[in-house]
Amino acid sequence: MIKKLLGSVREYKGVSIKTPIFVSLEVVMECLIPFVIARLINEIQAGCEFSVIAGYGGVLVLMAAVSLTFGTLAGRTCATASCGFAKNLRHDIFYRIQDFSFENIDRFSTSSLVTRLTTDVTNVQMAFMMIIRMAIRCPFMLIFSFIMAFVMGGKMAWIFVILLPVMGFGLFLIIKNAMPIFKRVFKKYDKLNESIQENVKGMRVVKSFVREEYEQKKFAGAAGDVCRDFTKAEKILAFNGPLMQFCLYSVMIFVLSFGSYVVISSTGADLQVGQLSALLTYSFQILNSLMMVSMIFVMITMSAESARRIVEVLDEESSLSSPENPIHEVKDGSVDFDGVSFRYSSKSEKPALSDIDLHISSGETIGIIGGTGSSKSSLIQLISRLYDASEGTVKVGGIDVRNYDLESLRNQVAVVLQKNVLFSGTVKENLRWGNKEATDEEMKEACKIACADEFVSAFPEGYDTYIEQGGANVSGGQKQRLCIARALLKKPKILILDDSTSAVDTRTDAIIRSGFKKFMPNTTKIIIAQRTSSVQDADRIIVMDGGKINAVGTHDELLRKNEIYREVYTSQNKAGSEVDE
Repeated sequence: MIKKLLGSVREYKGVSIKTPIFVSLEVVMECLIPFVIARLINEIQAGCEFSVIAGYGGVLVLMAAVSLTFGTLAGRTCATASCGFAKNLRHDIFYRIQDFSFENIDRFSTSSLVTRLTTDVTNVQMAFMMIIRMAIRCPFMLIFSFIMAFVMGGKMAWIFVILLPVMGFGLFLIIKNAMPIFKRVFKKYDKLNESIQENVKGMRVVKSFVREEYEQKKFAGAAGDVCRDFTKAEKILAFNGPLMQFCLYSVMIFVLSFGSYVVISSTGADLQVGQLSALLTYSFQILNSLMMVSMIFVMITMSAESARRIVEVLDEESSLSSPENPIHEVKDGSVDFDGVSFRYSSKSEKPALSDIDLHISSGETIGIIGGTGSSKSSLIQLISRLYDASEGTVKVGGIDVRNYDLESLRNQVAVVLQKNVLFSGTVKENLRWGNKEATDEEMKEACKIACADEFVSAFPEGYDTYIEQGGANVSGGQKQRLCIARALLKKPKILILDDSTSAVDTRTDAIIRSGFKKFMPNTTKIIIAQRTSSVQDADRIIVMDGGKINAVGTHDELLRKNEIYREVYTSQNKAGSEVDE
C-alpha cells in the first residue's frame, strides 16, 4: 500500500527528501542551544566577564538564526511536497476511474468515489506532511535529547526510560480502540455524500413532491451517524493529552525536586545549575517530541483507512482493456451476435441476455422494442464494448469487438443513452464532445438533422449559450436533441439511440429519423424505443422479451405474426382495431 501511494510523489521526490534533511539540521541546532546555555550559566555562576557573556550571546543568536532558517526551509519544502503529492494522487485516482468499465464502476458508488477523491486524499496528505517533517523531527529530537540528557544529567535521565513503557502502552490502547471506529466512519461518510448528491441532483423532484422535511431527516440521520462515530473516536483520542501531561509533570517534579537537592547537597560538585537548566529543557524537548509522536500515530491511524480506500481504487484493474496488438480500423457498421449470453455479475442467478443470434448489415436501420426489463439496453451496450459478453461473440465490421482498440471502436459507435447528460459549458463545447475539431458549419448541420438548430438559434447567445451543469436550463426534449447532434458529429459507422427521443413529440421524432436516412445512409442505425411509431419505418424490428429475441421482422410482418408487438401497437394506437388478424 505504501509503495503504491509513494508512486504519486513523482516530481516532488526532491523536495520530499530535502524536508527531512532541513528538519534534521534544525533539530541539531535546537538540541545544541540548551548545551550552550548551560555552559553560559556555569560561566556566569563562576563570575565571568561581560565579554564572555557577549561571546556566548553571539553564538546563541547565530544558532537560533540557523535553526530558524532550516525550519523555514523545511516548512516550505514540506508544503510543496505534500500539496504536490495530493495533486498527483487525485490525478491518479481520477485517471484510473476514467479507465474503468461499467462493471468496475458498478463496484463503487459515485458518492464513495467522491469521498475518496476529497476527504480520503486530504487525510493521506496530512499524514504524508507529518511523516516527512514531524515523523523525522520528533524521533530525531527524542534521540538527540536523550543523549544530551544523559550527558548533562547522568543517572537522573533514567526517569525518561521508566516513563517510555507507560506512554507506549497507553498509546497502544488508544490506537487499538480508535482504529475500528475510523474504519466504520468513512463508510458513513459515503452515505452522507450520497444523501447530499441525491438531494441536490433531484431537487426539482423533492420540491414537486414537498419532501424537503423527509430529505432533511435523512440527511440529519447520516450526519448524526458520522458525528456520533467521530465523537466516540475523539473521546478515545482525548486520553492522549492527559497521558502526555501526566508524564511531562512527573518528569518536571522529579527533575526539579531531586535535581535541586543534588545541586544544593553537593554544592555543584555532582550537578551544576547550568546542567539542571539544560536537563529541564531537554525534558521538555523529550516529552514534547513524545506528544508529537502520539499525534503522528493518531493521524496515521485516521489516514490508514483512507489510504486503504484510495489504494483500493488504484489497484482496481479495468475488466475491459485493449488487446496487445489491437485493430484500429473499423471496416463497416455491420453487427453480428453469435450465441451471445450476458450476465452483469458472475453471481447473478439469471443472465440478462441469453441465446442471442442476430446479424445486422452495414447501413441497415434496426428498431428494438420490448417491455421494461427485457434487456434492450444490455444488448446494445455489448456493441461498443461497455461490457463483454459472458458467452458467445459480438462482432463489428466482421471482427470480434475484443480485438479492437477500445478508443477506435467507441469512436465508430456513437451511443445516445436514455439518460442524456450535458456538461457545464457552452452549447458549442458540449457539441464538440462528439468532435473536438468540428467547425461551426458542421455543428449547425448536425443540429439541423437533430432538430436542435431552431431552438439553439433562438437563444440570445445562440451556440455560445451557457449550459448549466446537467443541462438544468434546457428542457428534456432540447437536451435529447443536443445529445443526438453531439453523437452525429462523431460521424460514426454505427449510431445507437437508446430511447433517446422519448421526450420529443412524434412529429419531431419522425423528422429526426427522416434526417438520418437522408444524411447518413451508410451508417447503421439502431433505435431502441417504447413507441412503435419510432421504429415502424425500420428495415427490421427486433422484439425483446425476458432477455431473448422473441421475433424479428418488419412492422407489417410483426403486426400479423407477433402477439407482443401487436399488443404494444394496439395499446398505443386507436387504429389498432383495424389491424388484420
